[in-house]
Amino acid sequence: MHYIVHCLDHPGGVEKRLSHYDAHKAYLAAGKTKTIISGPLLADDNETMIGSLFLFEAETKEEVVAFNKADPFSAAGVWASVNIHPFSKRVDNR
Repeated sequence: MHYIVHCLDHPGGVEKRLSHYDAHKAYLAAGKTKTIISGPLLADDNETMIGSLFLFEAETKEEVVAFNKADPFSAAGVWASVNIHPFSKRVDNR
C-alpha cells in the first residue's frame, strides 16, 4: 500500500531544517520503509523550504507513522504538522 506524508515546518524553521538535513537524508536512505518519492515543499518564492512530502510503500499505516516519528526532523521538532494518508496511485506518467 502507498502512503502520502505531508509535513509543514514551524514558521521560520529553515535554519533548524538545514541543521538536521544530512541526518534526515541518511535516515531515509537507510530506512526499512521504502521511499518512492520525497522532497521539500517550497514557499511561493520557489526556494524557501517550508515542509516535506513523501510517498512511501509499506504494509501498514502504523509502519509509516513509526518511521516518520523516528525521522531526525521529527525528533528535532522541525515539523509543526504531519498528516499521513493511504494513497491509491492511479496515474504515474514518469
